[in-house]
Amino acid sequence: MAPVSSDVPVEPRPADPSVSPATAGGLTDQRIVVLDFGSQYAQLIARRVREQNVYCEILRHDISAQRLREIAPRGIILSGGPASVYATDAPRCDPDLFRIGIPVLGICYGMQLATEALGGQVQHTERREYGRASCRILDPDKLFAGFPETTDVWMSHGDQVSGIGEHFQVLAETSTCPYAAVRHRELPVYGMQFHPEVTHTPLGGQVLHNFVIGICGCAETWHLGDFAQAAIDDLRQRVGNRRVICGLSGGVDSAVVAALLYKAIGSQLSCILVNNGLLRKDEQAAVISEFTNHFRADLHVVDAEQQFMEVLAGITDPQEKRRRIGHAFIECFKAEAAKIDDAHFLAQGTLYPDVIESGAAIDGPAATIKLHHNVGGLPEELGFELIEPLRDLFKDEVRRLGCELGLPETLVWRHPFPGPGLAVRCLGEVTAERLVKLREADSIVVNEIKAAGLYRQTSQSFAVLLPVQSVGVMGDARTYEETVAIRSVNTDDFMTADWSRLPYELLARISTRIINEVAGVNRVCYDISSKPPATIEWE
Repeated sequence: MAPVSSDVPVEPRPADPSVSPATAGGLTDQRIVVLDFGSQYAQLIARRVREQNVYCEILRHDISAQRLREIAPRGIILSGGPASVYATDAPRCDPDLFRIGIPVLGICYGMQLATEALGGQVQHTERREYGRASCRILDPDKLFAGFPETTDVWMSHGDQVSGIGEHFQVLAETSTCPYAAVRHRELPVYGMQFHPEVTHTPLGGQVLHNFVIGICGCAETWHLGDFAQAAIDDLRQRVGNRRVICGLSGGVDSAVVAALLYKAIGSQLSCILVNNGLLRKDEQAAVISEFTNHFRADLHVVDAEQQFMEVLAGITDPQEKRRRIGHAFIECFKAEAAKIDDAHFLAQGTLYPDVIESGAAIDGPAATIKLHHNVGGLPEELGFELIEPLRDLFKDEVRRLGCELGLPETLVWRHPFPGPGLAVRCLGEVTAERLVKLREADSIVVNEIKAAGLYRQTSQSFAVLLPVQSVGVMGDARTYEETVAIRSVNTDDFMTADWSRLPYELLARISTRIINEVAGVNRVCYDISSKPPATIEWE
């Protein structure tokens, strides 16, 4: 969420993974690290490793071999990336890391980097592979232990290893990629051209299990219950007797942050709900009810709808919307926080996907997809010391953590809602009149999906108001009105997503209700885009 003012400077989150609550409590001795070479989905690798009950963090690609010795992970994974290893400006790792005795697994670009560093060759291929491929296992070794002779894998590359020299042996191949997987004959270095982290590689989880458990020797000891207690202990120690401000949004992220803080510091927590006029239908009342039922902390509610409408007037660019919302949020927060004595810390519900999409993760080479006002749009002079206890977690992990903390399922499994609210679902200019249309349409979408018993089977469902007018006919009269798009996706991690195959009867019912009940809308469309190439939110 967002901030306040004080004389205490903002303390940037250190890049050193040893300070993370996720690795507190003696969990660091069973850690896998991922070196990020610009892949938008390095986080997927980390998440798949965590599914093995082994903690995993992402570090800069250029971390020194000496620093890795000090961190002492059980294994190192080199992510994919968009560059070519033979390009002069290609991101590289410290070549000494291959010789420090820690097992290394290179994925796609990471494989090419490892093989080139150890005597192989990489070149552009005329027959690029994008999509599903049949992979033949030539030598199971430890990496493919328990695999059938052939398995489907997901490829996405234009370069590939063209020669492995005398130091590598081939473990697998495809029809167009003779070195689909390799291992070094002397060093604990493995590589695969395909992507085991995506769901399109059905046995990808088994590959990672074989590497993490079988090759690296990790014990399956990391659990969210351990994380919860470690985070509570860390918060209690860090905060001391000072006060923490937490912004509430109605979503699971801010609720879990508040629950962690409440268990750690109790009455030292103050929460602020800013009604920016961009909330869902009946959102404010729902948040107040949920908050008062599960916490006894200090709650402040700020009515700032007019202020936000003024700063958004005439603005259509998505990034500019996010910037203006972030700054307006800060001003509201400052004004309200000034009424709270001894406000020293600001707690935010920042998650791992927020960090990577904002380009803020470990200052790595991944591209910025969009601004998140809780990670990328806040001015440096806020004056609060930031607390981000969920920064290392994925959405599904946050939900499980919420259950560990005793939050009700209705709150834990609520569909995500973006920080900038309905502004990024109201394409074009945001006005009070258009927000009324969007709010009503969105309520119909969610309520009908709930009535059909599909709310828990879908990951995120909502309406989008498009700045597109089309001709229609109502009551024998011509109309020229706006269009609503329905967006519903299924995902485990919100880094990739597929569109929900909602029943036609349900879509027809939603469409009929929106057109009949929402004045100014005469057309409804269904978004069947996956992520990638689209994002889940439209802006």
